[in-house]
Amino acid sequence: MARRIRDKNLESRAARHKLKPSGKPYYRAIGEGLHLGYRKGKTEGKWVVRRYAGNQAYITDTIGTADDTADADGTIVLNFWQAQEKAREIGGKLAYAGPYRVRDGVAAYLAHLDGQGKQTYGTRIRFERHILPVLGDMAIDELDADQIRAWHYGLARSGPMIPNKKTGDRHRQIDFGDPEQVRKRQVSANRCMTILKSALNYAFKNGGAKSDAEWRKVDKFKDVERSRDRYLTLGECQRLLNACAPDFRVLVRGALETGARYGNLRRLRCGDYNPDSGTVRMRFTKSGKEYHIVLTEEGAEFFAALVAGQPNDAPMFGKHWSASQQVRRMKVACKRASIVPHVGFHQLRHTWASLSVMNGMPLHVVANNLGHKDTKMVEKHYGHLAPSYVVDQVRKHAPRFGMVSSNVRSLA
Repeated sequence: MARRIRDKNLESRAARHKLKPSGKPYYRAIGEGLHLGYRKGKTEGKWVVRRYAGNQAYITDTIGTADDTADADGTIVLNFWQAQEKAREIGGKLAYAGPYRVRDGVAAYLAHLDGQGKQTYGTRIRFERHILPVLGDMAIDELDADQIRAWHYGLARSGPMIPNKKTGDRHRQIDFGDPEQVRKRQVSANRCMTILKSALNYAFKNGGAKSDAEWRKVDKFKDVERSRDRYLTLGECQRLLNACAPDFRVLVRGALETGARYGNLRRLRCGDYNPDSGTVRMRFTKSGKEYHIVLTEEGAEFFAALVAGQPNDAPMFGKHWSASQQVRRMKVACKRASIVPHVGFHQLRHTWASLSVMNGMPLHVVANNLGHKDTKMVEKHYGHLAPSYVVDQVRKHAPRFGMVSSNVRSLA
């Protein structure tokens, strides 16, 4: 039996409970080019094994469920020591020497994203759930457009996973008579197509594929994206703020003043506010790149009051806010404020952007304050709200007919 490798963060259930949920596993080297990983979910974790395959690429595989909530049985549910043994057993079989497959290209692409410091949780989940089960074992050079197109269409026809309340089983369900539901599935399929092509292009660029001609032939579903029309009016914003609990109110106000995501706001520290420039520094961003949000005079006064007398490392909004802690509070606040239908916290970001655009703020300025690298996303979602030459000219020159009272009378 190989020597046991200890790890204080992984070997006990209590230690793993303290780790933050992450799509990227917490790895521990257990041999030459061999790692045991623990991917923590919201309720339980999974053990994975990773073997270095050369050329900066890794081969990974899930080997079992961690004994976070259930006792280990040695086969499906594994403790740390059992997972270590199974990782060594399976790791030796991962020394793949065949043609370069889709899953090999995906592993290299994810390693590239990790090396760039970009968050890959959502991307990794899409690969694992929607791409690798169907295309993972196919050689990239043998992929043809028809295979990719069939996978793409099939993904759009499969509905979201719906839990059965009686049995606990999950099944896919989609109502093809509902155009909106069909459109949303097509949007989801397009996003998976985007990351698949990114991984295949990365493989082609680095010599893992001879040609990119086949996947270039496959198009996405067209005209399925929709602009984000739902935003709060100023009156609704004021009602929402009044309806929030005091500790949650400052967080909502912070979102309305900055347009920042909840994940960014909850990580802010008092030192991230710069009173000299009237800006807030966003460090833990979706893209991995730091940026600064410019505040209005009212926004600067609000943040100045938050940080007054506080050390730089103190939480900006009074305490540590955990992931998803805002969901139930937003529902309660919307109900109290009579906002129907209720909105999620992310709609506060859309509200800032929508109101700014309608007030005449240039789209590139909106994009800069939201942390986007260009105006593409802003134009897609908020461009229709911007005052434009066409709108101005139509309202200036189109004919006016006045309000003519009707001469139609109802018969007795």
